[in-house]
Amino acid sequence: MPLLEETTLPQKHPPTVPVVIIGNGPSGICLSYLLSGHKPYLDTATVHPNPILYRKLQESKQLSITEQDLEYLSEGLEGRSRNPVAVLFDTLLHPNADFGYEFPPVLQWKRDKQQHVPHLVLGRATPGGAWHAMEGSMLTISLGIWMELPGVNYRDLTNGKRRDVTSDRATPEEISSYYRNYVKLKGLQNNFVDNTYVTSVQKLCREQEGEGLENRHTDQGDGGVGDGGNQGFEGNGVDKGGGGTLWEVRGYQQVQSDTHVPFSLFAENIVLATGASDSPVHLGAEGEDLPFVFHSISDLGLAISRRKLDMNSDPVLIVGAGLSAADAVLCACGSNIRVLHVFRKSVDNPDLIFKQLPKTLYPEYHKVYNMMSSQTYTNVAPSSASDRPQAVSIASSVCAKMCPKPQFAAGNMAGTASVSLFPVYTSFPEHCVVSFQSDMTCLLQGNDSLKAFKISMALVLIGTNPNLFFLKGNGQYLGQDPTKPISCTQNPIDVHPYTYECANEPGLFAMGPLVGDNFVRFLKGGALGIASCLLKRLKKKEKLISNGGNNFI
Repeated sequence: MPLLEETTLPQKHPPTVPVVIIGNGPSGICLSYLLSGHKPYLDTATVHPNPILYRKLQESKQLSITEQDLEYLSEGLEGRSRNPVAVLFDTLLHPNADFGYEFPPVLQWKRDKQQHVPHLVLGRATPGGAWHAMEGSMLTISLGIWMELPGVNYRDLTNGKRRDVTSDRATPEEISSYYRNYVKLKGLQNNFVDNTYVTSVQKLCREQEGEGLENRHTDQGDGGVGDGGNQGFEGNGVDKGGGGTLWEVRGYQQVQSDTHVPFSLFAENIVLATGASDSPVHLGAEGEDLPFVFHSISDLGLAISRRKLDMNSDPVLIVGAGLSAADAVLCACGSNIRVLHVFRKSVDNPDLIFKQLPKTLYPEYHKVYNMMSSQTYTNVAPSSASDRPQAVSIASSVCAKMCPKPQFAAGNMAGTASVSLFPVYTSFPEHCVVSFQSDMTCLLQGNDSLKAFKISMALVLIGTNPNLFFLKGNGQYLGQDPTKPISCTQNPIDVHPYTYECANEPGLFAMGPLVGDNFVRFLKGGALGIASCLLKRLKKKEKLISNGGNNFI
């Protein structure tokens, strides 16, 4: 990500915003909706199928859910999220969804303009976040209705499109369009600042109004932004003074093609809603920085569209056993491009994501899993051990034996497999990459041997991590294990289970993949928890609740 060269001190009194949300994907959009005065109440015309929860909801039906005790409501609920408020909000929006039912929500939404919390949502592109960058023809894992946000039915915006048995799943193009239109339909545009890059978030203690700010930075240099750098942010009603702990947010907004307009502002509260797609995970193997090794499936699509790969090319090496790797396999095999698929786990490992997906709803992923199981290297390799690859020098001939061109008989590829789903595919279970070489060969380590192959390109698709470079120490101190980098799966940010406030940093909140909720269906719970916390806290302080919209833009 490009960074602004910050060489001047910030202006004396940047504007103060009650809440700044970093990230304009579904997490940020949903939170903006709740902070804009939209409050969920029990719809008394409905009955929740969970009798215990329904009884609790009826006890305080005159109050919005954000005003109630979320811990009490969440108690005893079970679901596919580790965060109890995420499970609560999901069962209110999609009762018994995990049992295959499609019950209507038990919530009705009412807007109270007196409960609008002024806030800004900063995002690198238009609202929708990373969904705009995804391949438009693939289908989402979640059902389309699980991708929707409160108050706008997904099917209403997609005209009830139906394709086949997987018709209730959506394409990223449909989802990104839905999120973009959602912001317009709900009148949230004034809360969003698009094409905005945050370069620094620092906690500081601002003294009484009129005192200098020069010495407020203790852990970083004098980097700042120049006077006049708040164009598009400052306006009437902005708090210019006051004491207490604040956050300083710096960055720039990209306007036109390459013009960077710097900004600096203060925030009472910061919400991290950046998602998890910033930084691909690397293997750490030798040669991984060579120009033919990539970490995004879009690079494969680009190579195919530019005709740099075809059926006569050397195989594409795909590393990983997740859905991104499966998408890459489908993309390459669908274009008759030979594939070597390497992954550490055994095909019988119960943690493989494919074992958690119903076959009728995800037939394409089960097709990949069938190939992973039946078209393995052990099935297609020569029977004589002396014929196995031992060095890079024989890699090309080995590839010819392993991955015959599409015109060859399927039996040559599949060995003992009864059906060859894609004859251009071979899997390597329980293998890892040892190195990539400059002559476009890769060295693989199996249980008992090393294998070398000539390849045309490599795709390492083993996950992504968030990039919190704008926080002190890359935000590592916020993790459940502060000695390790933040990872959405292995080391999420440690937050309070009902408020989503960071355990190690008051006034800083996190939601979505950063706290382990990788599905839109559950990240909405973070919005509920944060909105509930802020509304209660600000109401108690009797300040920061406005009568209308933002005046910062």
